[in-house]
Amino acid sequence: MDESISLSEVISALSFAIDLTEGAVHGHALRSCLLGMRIAEEAGLSSEETTSLYYALLLKDIGNEEMIGLRCDRGASIVSKLGMGPLAAEAVRSLEEHWDGSGYPKRARGKRIPLLARVCAVAQHLDVFSMGRSPSVAIETLEQWSGTWFDPELVRAALSLDRRGALWTYCRASDSHEMTRAAVLDLDPRKRQRLDDRQIDRICEAFADVVDSKSHFTFRHSVGVAELARGIAKNLGLRSDRVRLVRRAALLHDIGKLSVANTILDKKTRLTDAEWKVVERHPGLTRRILEQIGPFREIAIVAGEHHEKLDGSGYPKHLMAADLSIEARIIAVADVYGALSEDRPYRAGLRYEEILPIMRALAPRKLDGDCVNALITLIGDDRGVVYESPVREMAGACA
Repeated sequence: MDESISLSEVISALSFAIDLTEGAVHGHALRSCLLGMRIAEEAGLSSEETTSLYYALLLKDIGNEEMIGLRCDRGASIVSKLGMGPLAAEAVRSLEEHWDGSGYPKRARGKRIPLLARVCAVAQHLDVFSMGRSPSVAIETLEQWSGTWFDPELVRAALSLDRRGALWTYCRASDSHEMTRAAVLDLDPRKRQRLDDRQIDRICEAFADVVDSKSHFTFRHSVGVAELARGIAKNLGLRSDRVRLVRRAALLHDIGKLSVANTILDKKTRLTDAEWKVVERHPGLTRRILEQIGPFREIAIVAGEHHEKLDGSGYPKHLMAADLSIEARIIAVADVYGALSEDRPYRAGLRYEEILPIMRALAPRKLDGDCVNALITLIGDDRGVVYESPVREMAGACA
């Protein structure tokens, strides 16, 4: 995989995943970024401040919690893990503070609210109201709430941009997602700075954490599947670059699940046909999100196939054995084991001794026998049987 990739390329694509969560507006993070950066320039923020602001705007909704205080705190923690610095983290933590002290979580007032948080607040208001109603209503309400919710100086900056026709470019409902994202990437203050392997891994880990936090039934699911998948890949003798690809795809395999309502994920009774259709869309969404990152295209394919089965009984595309790479097969096995071992709304997690017969029954018709054997070796069971995998040659071809 070509590793020539910028942070903004990854973050702007993954911000699309955040926009899939309940109540979010498609493209909100990207439009907020454009609006906030224009206001920051008009208000004369420093280069250091605008660099931090750029990533704070893209990641401000990453906390993925229903309660505002928890969401902002969690979001700040993830921004810190991503190495965005204290200014960006504090902007996310203080996102819901109001100029008059009526906000959350600290009821900070006026200039005690971090400047970047104040810019983020104005930007997100403008986008939410312009998408929900119109740009003119967004501006009108912004002016009405100047001095109560919003910093009057930043409101004046936004009004000045609006009067000059310099505020809403690529931020209207009629503008394409691709054009808006291109404009965001063009503003990247670190566009010439390329990510190394460790930084890419850290981003994948952070977004796995976002996905897993959606429901307490999926706590650490993505991380657990990634560790299992990496172990299976190593036991099968895959090259180190392929092992790394497997781990990254496993970390991100459920990112499309951010679009699934918690009322479905946490349901204790059988899902309806309509609810199953919602669930079955998430691997395709995972692929769609990750394909926006050029060097992640193979990761996108592998991650998007984690629910496919060798006999065509999986989803979303009902692929057959000949269509599935060894990397996709590895993640499918790790995902099944992880799901069986974890608590679910309708049952407690199964013990190792209960899981093995199920895994054996699924191989080699649905799950790859070599991958199941590698899993059994990984978790230290010496009773594993050897399956004659009908497509054993796939491992060698992809190694």
